[in-house]
Amino acid sequence: MTAPDAPAPPSDNTAAAADPTDAALPTGTDREAPGTVRGLPLPQLLLDLIADGRWRHPGDEALAAALPWFADPVELLPDVAAVRRQSASLDDLSGEDLGPLFRQARGSTADDPVELPWLDAERAVLIAVARTAGDDTALALDYRTDPADPRVVGSDIWTDPREYTWRVAAPTFTAFATTLGLLEP
Repeated sequence: MTAPDAPAPPSDNTAAAADPTDAALPTGTDREAPGTVRGLPLPQLLLDLIADGRWRHPGDEALAAALPWFADPVELLPDVAAVRRQSASLDDLSGEDLGPLFRQARGSTADDPVELPWLDAERAVLIAVARTAGDDTALALDYRTDPADPRVVGSDIWTDPREYTWRVAAPTFTAFATTLGLLEP
């Protein structure tokens, strides 16, 4: 199944080439620099919140207020190791088979820029996942806007159940953390 607005696949002369993300985006924890996931630097605020024990679930009501389209509960990933583990799934979900279903693509292999409602899996890391296995919902940092304070995007399967999309949850991670009340002592 291919979404009508799917980014164009790579031209034939690049299809057989090795995936450039293998070298460009290390995913193994032994190859990651501290504070990075998939080669992307986590926002300093997120690292500080984790270190201070303030990166914790704010309650379902606070999340529902920040994410009114979400019908299923999510859990914030508690530490960098969990962010790395869960974000590794972006590679599988952005492939030829599942990418169109989950509206995920790899910007380095697309002929056109990958824009919302699509997620560029090479420029994103997951920070929250569905509480219930199989719900296939998540929140991600989307580095297409700002590498230091990326926007937060969330999956949306409820607005139009026939179409999985990604939409803006907050214009920056700082705004997201503020909305959830995580910056308060």
